[in-house]
Amino acid sequence: MTIETWRYIDSGNSSPSYNMALDEALLDWHSEGKIPPTIRFYGWDPATLSIGYFQNVHKEINLDEVKKHGLGFVRRPTGGRGVLHEHELTYSVIVSENHPKMPPTVTEAYRVISEGILKGFQTLGLDAYFSIPKTAEERNDLKNPRSAVCFDASSWYELVVEGRKVAGSAQTRQKGVILQHGSILLEIDEDKLFSLFHYSSDRVKERMKNAFRKKAVAINDMVDQPVKIDEAKTAFFQGFEEGLSIKLEPHELTTEERSYVEQIMHNRYSTDEWNFKR
Repeated sequence: MTIETWRYIDSGNSSPSYNMALDEALLDWHSEGKIPPTIRFYGWDPATLSIGYFQNVHKEINLDEVKKHGLGFVRRPTGGRGVLHEHELTYSVIVSENHPKMPPTVTEAYRVISEGILKGFQTLGLDAYFSIPKTAEERNDLKNPRSAVCFDASSWYELVVEGRKVAGSAQTRQKGVILQHGSILLEIDEDKLFSLFHYSSDRVKERMKNAFRKKAVAINDMVDQPVKIDEAKTAFFQGFEEGLSIKLEPHELTTEERSYVEQIMHNRYSTDEWNFKR
């Protein structure tokens, strides 16, 4: 059987607006048939709080704390909750909805794409597996999340190790293309994370923080030797190749491609109208 070749981009650390613009540009190019399915790894400079497309900034986000910590801020084109992008490997997958490997439903396509992440965790020696919300309460959380924090919310086929969530992802479908991106945590600063959101009281904040500790975990809290970012990239590169039965071919953006990304960045993700509109 012939193994399909997908494009691989390691774009390094970029600004929050550039990161979101590049994901959108990849979706555009793939929808136009200009590029094959693509997997991208990236980081954030500065560390950034990203929020889901539907979140209400002024109701949910403590912007004074975002500024105090010197964080970037951006609204994603995907749904989901707030994510602190700091000590992590961020990934994105761009593939057509009608690709032979992609099931028609969002949740099943999420499971297929996440096979690559699952294999990456296993490459690092972690006993990761898929979990699904089992109780009525957990299933209700999918529709009405009680927390603005991504890793505190349930999702279908979430990746867990020893019962705790190890990756948070979000997906959108536009122009016949699936864009899924997400965070693979190497480390997490819980105090900083929970300072970035509004709560009805300090008591509620502490209760949610304690619950979070039971629900989420970072890679370096589970291994004997800390995993560095380059090691994580190698593991998840292999993971995606194995999990999706593909070959990844590295690609560097051309000058023309970078110009297109910067155009999207300036027109959308750098603007207050986009980031604060809800």
